[in-house]
Amino acid sequence: MNDSFNTQQQLTVNGEAFQINSLKELGSAAKRLPFSLKILLENLLRNEDGVSVKTQDIQALLDWDPHAKPSTEVAFTPARVVMQDFTGVPAIVDLAAMRDAMEKLGGDPAKINPLSPVELVIDHSVQVDGYGNDGAFDLNAKLEYDRNKERYEFLRWGQTAFDNLKVVPPATGIVHQVNLEYLARVVFNEDRNGQKFAYPDTLVGTDSHTTMINGLGVLGWGAGGIEAEAVMLGQPISLLIPQVVGVKLSGRLPEGTTATDLVLTVTEMLRNHGVVGKFVEFYGDGLADLPLADRATIANMAPEYGATCGIFPIDDETINYLRLTNRDEQQLKLVEDYAKHQGLWRNNGDEADYTDSLELKLDDVVPSLAGPKRPQDRIALDQAGDVLKKHLQEFQDERIERREKNDENQKIIESEGPATNTEEPVSEAQFMGAANVKFKGQEFELNDGACVIAAITSCTNTSNPSVILAAGLVAQKAKQRGINVKPWVKTSLAPGSKVVTDYLEKAGLMSDLEHLGFNLVGYGCTTCIGNSGPLASEISDAIQKHQLIVSSILSGNRNFEGRIHQDIKMNLLASPPLVVAYAIAGRTDIDVYKEPLTHDEQGNAIYLKDIWPSVKEVSDLVKATVTKSMFEKNYASVYEGDHRWQQIQVPDGKLYDWDDASTYIKKAPFFDGMTVEPPGIPTIEGARCLAKLGDSVTTDHISPAGAIKADSPTGTYLQKNGVEKSQFNSYGSRRGNHEVMMRGTFANIRLRNLLAPGTEGGVTRTQPDNNLASIYDAAMDYQKQNTPLIILAGKEYGTGSSRDWAAKGSLLLGVKAVVAQSYERIHRSNLIGMGVLPLQFKDGESHESLGITGQEVFSIEGLQDKVDEVTLVVDKDNGEKLNVKVDLRIDTPKEWDYYKHGGILQYVLRNMLNG
Repeated sequence: MNDSFNTQQQLTVNGEAFQINSLKELGSAAKRLPFSLKILLENLLRNEDGVSVKTQDIQALLDWDPHAKPSTEVAFTPARVVMQDFTGVPAIVDLAAMRDAMEKLGGDPAKINPLSPVELVIDHSVQVDGYGNDGAFDLNAKLEYDRNKERYEFLRWGQTAFDNLKVVPPATGIVHQVNLEYLARVVFNEDRNGQKFAYPDTLVGTDSHTTMINGLGVLGWGAGGIEAEAVMLGQPISLLIPQVVGVKLSGRLPEGTTATDLVLTVTEMLRNHGVVGKFVEFYGDGLADLPLADRATIANMAPEYGATCGIFPIDDETINYLRLTNRDEQQLKLVEDYAKHQGLWRNNGDEADYTDSLELKLDDVVPSLAGPKRPQDRIALDQAGDVLKKHLQEFQDERIERREKNDENQKIIESEGPATNTEEPVSEAQFMGAANVKFKGQEFELNDGACVIAAITSCTNTSNPSVILAAGLVAQKAKQRGINVKPWVKTSLAPGSKVVTDYLEKAGLMSDLEHLGFNLVGYGCTTCIGNSGPLASEISDAIQKHQLIVSSILSGNRNFEGRIHQDIKMNLLASPPLVVAYAIAGRTDIDVYKEPLTHDEQGNAIYLKDIWPSVKEVSDLVKATVTKSMFEKNYASVYEGDHRWQQIQVPDGKLYDWDDASTYIKKAPFFDGMTVEPPGIPTIEGARCLAKLGDSVTTDHISPAGAIKADSPTGTYLQKNGVEKSQFNSYGSRRGNHEVMMRGTFANIRLRNLLAPGTEGGVTRTQPDNNLASIYDAAMDYQKQNTPLIILAGKEYGTGSSRDWAAKGSLLLGVKAVVAQSYERIHRSNLIGMGVLPLQFKDGESHESLGITGQEVFSIEGLQDKVDEVTLVVDKDNGEKLNVKVDLRIDTPKEWDYYKHGGILQYVLRNMLNG
């Protein structure tokens, strides 16, 4: 590698010499940079080769103007990749298909191999079927293996077939918590040709909440599976040198507040400020009293406040946490000495140059919730009763409106053929909003506003002992008062690692949580990603028959529409102790400050304050129960797995033996018909609109991860292939099968396609005949006619998890371009990675303001290499033609390369073939 700035030198740590690229040699130019950009600078220095990283790239970073619009592209080379199984399985499927394609094109399949460490944690496949009893964990584990046998066999094959790939088996923990507690190095210590090299731990992950690791001072963020695959194969990530927003923290959290309240406050503040596409980093003397677990909680939700990352510097608290989690003492010394040498160590009073600087006084944080549809919609707890009653009324008004339109829509559906996800009319004899239910020997009335799911889940909070132990203390105090959760609430505890149950047991609180029904259901991502499992049939039937507007409360980070459960309209994010409290109340539309949660057997009112622990109670318990030995024990055999994992048969061979009968794993079609030479820039003309969408359409709307409906195109496909409804599993678990995923694209039950007003779900109207059809069926008909497709959308298109299938599915349906008002960062990148063109309306314009109905014929003029503007030509039925100038959102030269090759995977494959 080149060394134009003469930064290569040795750093000696405990007598060992490490080769480093020293930022000290760059003087004040490097010193003034924010923490995150110093890490990026070291990355460029270390990878300077005159091709991907040039001298002028490094100089551009040294000359960084914090207030200038990002314009300089640099190549970032992450040290490693982390994946979870939902996104990891299709990534490995693509690599396996690439090996087949490489052989077909005359190359060496063995070249298709991860060149950087890849760590995959199986954490997204466990579903909450069993709950509320001691056998829940074993039942859910058994069902997980029964449902996912083919996927796990495939991953076991991948683990042996590919070098540099490690797989953490099921029932170990959530990828981000395992990353935090075990996988993260903070500073890499690498042996290369007899020399030791030290450099910052950096990564990308195929999950948007990869940013959780930023709490440990590690730079990384969520990337699409497509982009991550390229990194695995040695490709750097192209990014514009970003703006950096500094958030100064001061003071301490007040009595009664939790880290969850803090992160919801940060999310609201930064979302309002606007940090999309920017780095955020936290600084200030308030960090001295902010535990590492709280930092990780804040970093975790960077996607919710819109930032690429939300990073914290390295300091004494970082070292303390690494020691607690049983990292090697020599490694701790390396981390400390390296960070101090490079100016990556936090000192009191440190401030860098920032694009903007905000301040948050921790003393001002108040108890909070977020919802009922978006994580950035924070609600102060003392106002939650009134706010949620208002939201409930809005849902009730919508219900009345839907009922009034139902008869008319039903007539249209009957005359034009069946459509998916239309609601059955409610007869006059049925009463909307209340139902009498008999369940588990009890009889009760279930009403609008009832809380039917209460889940302590998600990497955001289960990594934080203070909020978990606080939940245990609330349960303990409730048990002592003789009160319990309401019978209609489905309760669950899904920790992010086995350490959590260890310290709950040591604190004597596990039995208290179990008494209230918060039994262990699995170690993994459950309710937060839609794996909440089925509600009891008695509860679900009542909700559907009486169109009840019910709620969930979870300690998660995502609450988008249709994500948690198809029966639930209102979803609230909250701290684990509040999850327990609302489960006791059995509803979410109450004022927990003024109204009692419940009454004891003597009829005495029990308020939230009666069962809420003090900050001292919680902090004392954390110090007494969370120990280094717990981490040592639980991570000693992290890759071994239980007896079920060890009994899985591992297929042989460097090429995967695809099973045509499989409904889980199918050979990816993206390389079918691929040629040695790239196809170049396509022509898009005579296109039709497949879907016309509004604002905040998430990747959940585009590519669902939850349950599969029997009457959907996906359900029909599975049944035709002999899969019974009870074995459907989830969309996420079947991401290795493109036939499932393309049918699920735009199939979310809450998706509202403005081409088919009055409907919800994957419904559209085909043009020019204006017939109602499922989006999948319509797309297939368009493909038979060789008609290209576009998507029209509003603001923040593609917000949410970094789902590669939101882009892959769009491509397979025949979508050639998306025209939106704005994009979420990862989804825009993923679209380009799959050869789908992202276009953006000019400021102040939209499909609505321009009068575009979606029934027109569309063409794109002026599409050529490296242009930043094209013309969207809209031909209307009446002969009128509209020429709309739109921005072309291919933002970097490397993205242009990907687009001209038909996608990032084709680009990488051709490079490896010719290399």
